[in-house]
Amino acid sequence: MSNPKQKIVVGMSGGVDSSVAAALLKKQGYDVIGVFMKNWSQDFAAPKSGRRSTELSEPRSGAGASPSRTGRGDFGCTWVEDAEDARKVAKVLDISFYVWNFEKEYYEKVVEYFLREYAAGRTPNPDVMCNREIKFKLFLDKALSLGADYVATGHYARIKKLRITNYELKANPQSAIRNPKIYQLRKGIDPAKDQSYFLYTLKQEQLAKILFPIGEYKKSKVRQIAKKFGLPNYAKKDSQGICFIGKINVREFLKEKIPAVAGEIVATSGQVIGQHDGLPYYTIGQREGMGLGGDGPYYVVNKDFETNRLFVSNDQNDPQLWKKEFTITDVSWVGNVPEFSLEAGVSIRYHHLNYPAVISKQETENRLKIVFDQPQRAITPGQAAVIYQGDELLGGGVIDKVF
Repeated sequence: MSNPKQKIVVGMSGGVDSSVAAALLKKQGYDVIGVFMKNWSQDFAAPKSGRRSTELSEPRSGAGASPSRTGRGDFGCTWVEDAEDARKVAKVLDISFYVWNFEKEYYEKVVEYFLREYAAGRTPNPDVMCNREIKFKLFLDKALSLGADYVATGHYARIKKLRITNYELKANPQSAIRNPKIYQLRKGIDPAKDQSYFLYTLKQEQLAKILFPIGEYKKSKVRQIAKKFGLPNYAKKDSQGICFIGKINVREFLKEKIPAVAGEIVATSGQVIGQHDGLPYYTIGQREGMGLGGDGPYYVVNKDFETNRLFVSNDQNDPQLWKKEFTITDVSWVGNVPEFSLEAGVSIRYHHLNYPAVISKQETENRLKIVFDQPQRAITPGQAAVIYQGDELLGGGVIDKVF
C-alpha cells in the first residue's frame, strides 16, 4: 500500500488479536474504522446449568433476538460483552466504531450448513464456512461498497504479493492472463496459532483487498503490543467454540434441531457393548460422550447408517482409525490450478501437521484423490483437507469418501 491515508475497515471481535490489528494499522497512519460483526445473539447454555437449553431457532429479521447475558461462564453466546470490549478498544485508539448485523445471513449460510452436514453424518467445519460466506464475502463486500480500500482481521496468517516478471508473462501468457497468481497465502509465523487452515477458500481478488497485520507475530508478542498500546483487553482469554456462537455442548446443540434414532454401539470385535443416542451426534475419532465403561477408553471408528450402528474400538492404534486414502470435493485453489499428480503436504484438521501426500485428479469434476505416505488418524468426512507447499497454502476441499 502506497497511500497511508487509505481507508481500512477492521473486523473487531472484542479479542486481543483483532484489537492489535487495528492498533498497528492506526499507528502506521491509516484511516482505520472498527466494525463488530453481530452474527449471533442467542444464548445456548450447557445442560449442567439446571435448565433446558434454548432452541436454536432462526433469528427474526432486523435487530435479532434480545441481548442475553445468560451465556456468561463456560458456555454460551457472549456477543454483548465482546461488542463492548471492541467498543472500548476503539475508544482508546480514537477510531470510529460500528456494529453490522449479519444474523440472518449467518443463520442461512453457516448454521443451516452446520446442521445439514451433521444430519447427513458428516462433521463440518463452521469456521471455514464463516470465513467464506461472512467475513470475506458479506463483510468484505459491504466494506468495499462503502469506500474502504481494504479490510483487516486478526487472523494469524500472511499474504505475500508476488512480482510477475516479463519473462514469466512471455513464457506462459495465456495462463497469466486467465488466472495470474499475484498473491500467496501463507501460514502465520506462530505455529501454535496459525489460522491459514480456515482460509483456504480465499481467491486472488479477495487477497488483494485483505490485510492480516498480526500474521508476522507470535501470540506472546501480540499481547505485549496490546499492553503497550494500553488496550483494556490485552489479557483477555482467547475465544473458544463455534465461530460467533461460542463454546457450546455440541451434542445438546444438535439434539435441539436434528432428530435421530438410538442404536447399538458395537466393538470392532462384533460385540454389542452399549447404545448410542443417534449417529449424527458422533464423529470419527471421538473418545468421550459414549457412556461406555469397561476396557475403555473407546474411540469411534465408523458409523453405519444402514444398520444404525456406531462402531468403536478401545485400541487407539486400530487400523480402522488410521487410513491413508480419501477423496475431497468442492475444491478451491488460491491461485493457479496445479499440475497433477502433485506431491504436497496435507492437513486434515486444524492443528494437524501437513503430512506428505500425493494428490491426483479424478474423472469426476472438482474431485481429487489424496493418498498420504503414512496412515493418518481419524480422517473425517465433512472436515477440510488443506494443501500446502511448505508454508504456502495452495488450496483445499471437503473430505468426502475415506477408503
